[in-house]
Amino acid sequence: MSVLKLTNKNFKEEVLHSDKPVLVDFWAEWCGSCRALAPIIDELAEEFDGAVIIGKVNIDEETLLPVYYGVQSIPTLILFDNGRSIKRVVGHHTKNEIKRALGLD
Repeated sequence: MSVLKLTNKNFKEEVLHSDKPVLVDFWAEWCGSCRALAPIIDELAEEFDGAVIIGKVNIDEETLLPVYYGVQSIPTLILFDNGRSIKRVVGHHTKNEIKRALGLD
């Protein structure tokens, strides 16, 4: 499954109203750690295809969402379940560290 591009317009529908957990990656093109994390995000999307939806918010294009969710540094990963932010990981981590921190292992 591919990674969803999340925007102010589709966030409510794709994340808050999702019947599955959604992992949201807040990132920016200029962020080296974000670019380093991108292949891991793609791997997670493939690994959890059908069980967890994976989406990305470009904080330069979508400025309201990071403010609303208190994203102060990137990359920030937030796991949403039933429309609620339940877990958060900040910074670059390995795939296993991310899965463990978010309870996806």
